[in-house]
Amino acid sequence: MASAPILDIPFRQSMPLELSSAVKQYISTKYDQHPDMFAADLAAIDQLRNDAIHVQEPHQSGIRKLAEYAAQLQWISGKFPIDIGADFIWYPALGYNTNKPMTQNNLQFERANILCNLAALYSQLGTSLRSDISASGLKAACNYYCASAGVLKYLHQSVIPELRSTPPEDMDAMTLACLEQLMLAQAQECFWLKAVQDENKDSVIARLAASVSDYYDTAGEFGSKSSSIRSEWMHHMNAKHYHFAAAAQYRQAQDCLAKSKYGEEVARLKDSLDAANEALSYRRYLNQTIIGDLMGLKDKVTDVLKGAEKDNDMIYMCPVPPPASLPRISRASMVSARIPKEVSEGTSMLSDTGPYSAPLFAKLVPFAVHLAATIYVERRDRLVNNTIVDELENLTAKLHDLLQSLNLPGSLQALEKPLGLPPGILAHAEEVKQQGGVEKLLASIRDIDKLRANNLIMYGEAMKLLLTEAAEDEKLRQRHGTDRWTRNPSQIAAGKIAEQVAEYDRILKSAENTDKLVRGKLAENESMLRLLGGRTHELEEFVPNSSRATLTATMDREVGKLRQCINEVTRLESRRRRKIEVLRQKAKADDITTSILTEAGRLERENPLRKIESADFEPLFNSRLELRYNTDKLILQQESEEQEDLVSRLREANTSFLASRRMDSSLKEREDAIQAVENAFFKYKELITNLDVGLKFYNDLTRLLSRFRDECNHFVYGRRVEAGQMEVGITSSIHNMRMSTPVGGPTPPQIPATPVPVPSTPQPQPQTPLPAPRPTQPLPKPGLWQGDSSTPLRFGGPPPGR
Repeated sequence: MASAPILDIPFRQSMPLELSSAVKQYISTKYDQHPDMFAADLAAIDQLRNDAIHVQEPHQSGIRKLAEYAAQLQWISGKFPIDIGADFIWYPALGYNTNKPMTQNNLQFERANILCNLAALYSQLGTSLRSDISASGLKAACNYYCASAGVLKYLHQSVIPELRSTPPEDMDAMTLACLEQLMLAQAQECFWLKAVQDENKDSVIARLAASVSDYYDTAGEFGSKSSSIRSEWMHHMNAKHYHFAAAAQYRQAQDCLAKSKYGEEVARLKDSLDAANEALSYRRYLNQTIIGDLMGLKDKVTDVLKGAEKDNDMIYMCPVPPPASLPRISRASMVSARIPKEVSEGTSMLSDTGPYSAPLFAKLVPFAVHLAATIYVERRDRLVNNTIVDELENLTAKLHDLLQSLNLPGSLQALEKPLGLPPGILAHAEEVKQQGGVEKLLASIRDIDKLRANNLIMYGEAMKLLLTEAAEDEKLRQRHGTDRWTRNPSQIAAGKIAEQVAEYDRILKSAENTDKLVRGKLAENESMLRLLGGRTHELEEFVPNSSRATLTATMDREVGKLRQCINEVTRLESRRRRKIEVLRQKAKADDITTSILTEAGRLERENPLRKIESADFEPLFNSRLELRYNTDKLILQQESEEQEDLVSRLREANTSFLASRRMDSSLKEREDAIQAVENAFFKYKELITNLDVGLKFYNDLTRLLSRFRDECNHFVYGRRVEAGQMEVGITSSIHNMRMSTPVGGPTPPQIPATPVPVPSTPQPQPQTPLPAPRPTQPLPKPGLWQGDSSTPLRFGGPPPGR
C-alpha cells in the first residue's frame, strides 16, 4: 500500500457517552451537595463532549471544541477522582488494531484521546494549507505542524504520566515521539520549500534540507520501535530521509561549483546519486508522485554528474575526496514543538469573560476536601482508639490479671454462697450465651482468615509489580549501559515505597504471630468457654457445694472489706466503660467538614488555579485534634493513679481475708471451680476484644494495602513512562550528534510563528506534489526535484546505519 505525498495524523473515534450520568451519580453518593444544583453544568459537559468527539474534519473551529473540552476535563480532575465511573470507549487511530476499541474508566484517558485528536486536527490543518505555496500558506502550514508537535510533546510529558493505567498502544512513548518528529519534519519542509521559492543560496537550501532529512530519520528511528507505526509510514519516512539527503548534497554540490571546489562537487553529486538510489529502493511502497520526483532528481543528478566528472577530468583535474572525508553539511533547524496556549494554559482560559466557558462545577467541593475529611477520620480514630481507648482497656486487663492471680472473686464467693451458683456466675453465663458463645469466636476467626488471605493477595500483587519493574529496569540498564541509563535503580527510586514494603512485611508477620496467640488462647480455654455458654445444669454440676462455714467476727469484718474492694473494682470498670463510650460518641460526632470547606475556600481565594491537595489541611488536622482530645488524654493518668490506689487496698484486704479464714477441702474445691468459671468469663471477654481488634485491624489493613498497591502501580507506571522517555532521549541524543548546527553560514529564511486564519470551508488535502519555482543557480537544468514532502537524507561521510 503506497503512502500519501504528505502524512497527517488521523482522528480517533469514540462512542457516545453521557458523562453527566456518572458525574451526577458520583455527586449524589459522595458529596453533600445535591446534583440538581449543577443541572446546567451537567448538560454543558455532555454538550462539550459531543462537540469534541464529532470533530472529524480539518476546520479551525474544531480547535476550540477540542481544547475547551480538554481544559474542562483538566479542571474537573480537581473535583472528581480519576475513576469517576464513566467507561470511555475510544478506537485507536494508528497501527493494525484500529477496529479494536479500548475502554477505561479514567478521566485522564479521555483527556489524552481528546488531545490526540487536537494534535491530529493541527496536522490536518497544516496539510490542508500545504498546497498553497504562497508565503502565507507555507507559514500557516508550518505553524500548524509545530502546534501538532507541541500537543504531542505535552501529551507525552504531562498527560500520559498522570494516566495511572496502561495507555493505548498508539500512545506509547515511541509512537508519540515518532509523530512529533514527523510533524517537525513536515514543518521544516515548509521552510525548505519557502527557501526554494525565494531562490535562496544553494548553501542555505542545503542546510535546510539536511535538517528536514534528520527529522525524518529520527522519526523513522522512533517509528521502528513502535508497534503502531504501519509499514507504509515507515517506508515513507525512510524514503524521505534519503530523498532530502540527495537534495541537500545536490544543493551543496552546486555551492561547491560556485566556489570552484570541483573535486568536492563531484564527490557530493555521487553521494547525492547514492542517496537517491537508496530512496528509490522503497519505490514499491511509495506514492507515484514521490516516485516521479525521485526519478526526476536522480536523472538530474546523473546528468550533472556526467558533466562535472568530464569537466574535472579534462579541465580542472581536482582530486575527488572519498565520502567519509567530505565536510559535514551544517544544519539549519528552524522549527520546534510549540505547545499552544489553548493546551498549556487551558484552565486559565475558563471564565465567564474569557475565550472559553466558565469552569464547570466550580461550586462543587473539591475531591481533595472529601479525601481530607476521610484522612482526618482515620487520624482521629487512630488517636482515640490506639492512644486512649486501648490504653484504658490495657489497664482493665491488668486488673483482671491481678484478680485471677489472687483467685478473686472465686475465693470470696465460695465462702459467701456455699450452695448453688453465685449470682455473678449466672450473670456471666447469660452474657456469654447472648453474645453467641464459642461459635461467635470461631466465626470471627474465619472472617479474620478471609481478610488476611485477601491482604496477602494484595501485598503479593504489589510485590509482583515492584519486582517486575526492577527486572525491567535492570534489563534496560544492561541494554543501554550505565553511562546512558543514569537513573536510580528501582530499590533507590522506590524510596518510601521500599520502606513500606519492609513495614508491611513486618506488620503481616507480626499479625500472624498475634493470630496464633489468640487461637492458642481459644484452644486452651475452649472447654471452659463451652461449659460457661452451655446448659445451666452442666455448670451447676461443675461447681460443687461446700459445707456452710461459721464466720467469726474477724472473718466477717475481713470479708466485708474484701467485698467492698471487689465492688469498687466493678464500679471502676463500669465507669471506665462509660468514659470509653462517651469518648467514642464524641469522636463519632466530630465532623470536620465545615472547617475543611472554610479552609478550602480560603485556599481557593488565595490561588484560584492551584489544585488543592489533602496535605494542605494538615495544620488544621493537628490543631483540631490537639484542641479536642488533649483533655481526654489526661484521663489515662487519672485512671492509672486511681487503679494503683485500688489495687493496693485490694491486695491488703485479700491478705487479711486469707489470714482470717479457715479452709476445708470442700470449700477449696468450690473456690477453685468458681474461680475457673470467673477466669473463663474474663478470657471470653478478652477473646471477644482481641477478635474485634483483629477484624478492625485487617479491615484497616485492607484499605492501606489497597492504597499501597495503587501506589505501587502508579510508581511502576511512572517508571515505565520515564523509561520510555529516557529511551526517546537516548535515541534523540544519538541523532542530535548528527544534527548539531555549526555556528556561521548564511541565514535561512524566516517564517513568522503566527498562525493565519483558515477559510471557513475545509480545504482538500493535496493528492499531488507541489510545484516549486526552479532555482537560478549555475548550470540549471529542467527536471530538478523541487520537493513535496517525502524523503530524508545523507550528507558527507558514510551513510548512517539503519
